[in-house]
Amino acid sequence: MMTLLDPQQRTARGLALQGEILDLQAPEAATLYDQSWRDFVFAEVWSRDALDRRSRYLIALASAANTGHRAMATAYARGALKNGDLMLAELREAATHSAIYCGWSAGALFDEAVSSAADALGLSPADVPPIRAEPWQHDVRMADGIAAFIDVMTFGGPPAKTAYFEAGINGYVFGEIWNRPGLDQRARRWITLVGVCDSAAYTPIHTHIYAAIKSGNTTQSEMFEFVLQYAIHAGWPKASVAQGAVIEQGAQVAKGLAFGAKETDA
Repeated sequence: MMTLLDPQQRTARGLALQGEILDLQAPEAATLYDQSWRDFVFAEVWSRDALDRRSRYLIALASAANTGHRAMATAYARGALKNGDLMLAELREAATHSAIYCGWSAGALFDEAVSSAADALGLSPADVPPIRAEPWQHDVRMADGIAAFIDVMTFGGPPAKTAYFEAGINGYVFGEIWNRPGLDQRARRWITLVGVCDSAAYTPIHTHIYAAIKSGNTTQSEMFEFVLQYAIHAGWPKASVAQGAVIEQGAQVAKGLAFGAKETDA
């Protein structure tokens, strides 16, 4: 039987976590909506220990930026920086990565939120290494992209027969951004998952959830936590779609099956 949580204890925990996570004194809950942030989002979701706080910050920041919630994106960035869960250079990488999967408009909001947070904390600017410093040949870039696609997705990618696949997917996304050392692959997963889950499109959602688990970057239990964290800004309907994909693709990985394969194919 579950132990009942006293409402006053829940509120106290929510206030404490809200202040700690955002590095801001929690405002007075003037409305029922305000109470929902304090008593559910912070007291019940952010308090869960099945997913590390660094990952929660990335999911929350990408989700807030993707839905245009500038104030919360800035607050998340400030908290992540102040608490040492993410470094400024890592958040610059995260904003650049989010531009791919959430769109450059959301990436701009993400990057601006990081700037506002860094300014508020009086941080020195982070180094900005070039996306690619050395010259390269087209074939080299394509080879880099194909190799990175297999490493990230755990299966081969589509042939580069269109501008989208050639310049976008093979050339830039996998040929350059996923290869950058400024942010680890697990961190890039969370940002990617926010973008693909917001797409509501079957193939991106299922392939990326499969790859996240198959690669070992995440576990299925962590993916269930992702869904709950993601739901805060995306909403329950989109999170429900992601939940179904986590169940389906987690089972696929557990059975040792390739993406899209049936047990009869093994």
